[in-house]
Amino acid sequence: MCKRRVIMVTARSQNSSLDRSRTRERGLLMVDLVVGMAILTLAIIPLAFPFARERQLLRAEYFRGVAMEIVDGEMEILAAGEWRDFPEGAQVYTVHAAAAARLPSGHFQLTKTGKHLRLEWTSDNRRGIGPVVREVTIK
Repeated sequence: MCKRRVIMVTARSQNSSLDRSRTRERGLLMVDLVVGMAILTLAIIPLAFPFARERQLLRAEYFRGVAMEIVDGEMEILAAGEWRDFPEGAQVYTVHAAAAARLPSGHFQLTKTGKHLRLEWTSDNRRGIGPVVREVTIK
């Protein structure tokens, strides 16, 4: 019986040294993975902020472009003779363009002073768009 115990102890000591080396290798691989992820995170996070800001700017420019198209088109219609149907002073102007549904909440305002017309779109909530204004003097 003594021989069996010795043999079993010897077999266990060989397996335990293999287990320790495998555990050490796994630990080193885990540390390597964590360091690699940290480097990747530190490289990507600074790039994420400019992309988010650029997305906001592009959205604001899209809204501004849609508003400019609508204001330009409506001003052409007004300058062609529709201006006579409006009273003097400032009033809310209703547009019939389907693209106006794409704009954020805002309002169009027409100001008529003699033969000088001013059409303006202003957003109700500020998103960096700013007002879009067109003015024309009828001759």
